[in-house]
Amino acid sequence: MTKKTWLITGVGSGLGHELTTQLLEAGDTVIGTVRNEKKVQDLVAKYPNTFDSEVLDVTDVNAVHELVSLLAARYDTIDVLINNAGYGLFGATEELTDDQVNKIIATDLTGSIQMIRSILPKMRAQGHGRIIQISSYGGQVAYPGNSMYHATKFGIEGYVESVAQEVAPFNIGMTIVEPGGARTQFRYGSAQVAKLMPEYNDNPAHSFIKMLDPANGLAPGDPTRMAARIIESVEKNPAPLRMVLGSEALKNTTKG
Repeated sequence: MTKKTWLITGVGSGLGHELTTQLLEAGDTVIGTVRNEKKVQDLVAKYPNTFDSEVLDVTDVNAVHELVSLLAARYDTIDVLINNAGYGLFGATEELTDDQVNKIIATDLTGSIQMIRSILPKMRAQGHGRIIQISSYGGQVAYPGNSMYHATKFGIEGYVESVAQEVAPFNIGMTIVEPGGARTQFRYGSAQVAKLMPEYNDNPAHSFIKMLDPANGLAPGDPTRMAARIIESVEKNPAPLRMVLGSEALKNTTKG
């Protein structure tokens, strides 16, 4: 495969870190955004010439536009954007605070939208590009206790479906990736839980509590294999609009 320059958000852990590691090992260049650079010091040290670590909070719209503009000037091409930054929020909708609702929308939905809007002028000018949006099978099906996460994923999938049609004439492809549960910090480390109300005890809204406990078994998805499939998809033309990854995702998106 031709060496490429990739811009990936949220590379400090989980799928983003796995994608970055595989790409750097293959000799590609990765611009990786993190909120805490300490999480990628191993990659900075090992790949000083091909890994560009940038601090970014994707909820800061001005910072998103400023960083992408700076990178567009610094690099001849940015071949691929992977919107990976995001997290899960669990709890009945009544249990969520206004701040929790606003933050997950700003991170999982608005942040991805603004990254895409910012990179399009660069890709259009260079005559090619690929945008990969990490969603979830939770962008197709919904479960109790996860309403705002589903709201962001349903929303970003509709956005990408629309924009994909707008940018196809410019040789820019877009792909929505819908993984099932994977053995990453997304489920077991970075997930946020609302302040639970006793009124919802024994309610389906609290069924996530068992799922979040690693003692009940880790998620079935292998992040290493998922990352490899995502990387391979960039070579497919036309770009696949959707990729469902993992047996859990396949089972739940096709049932019924």
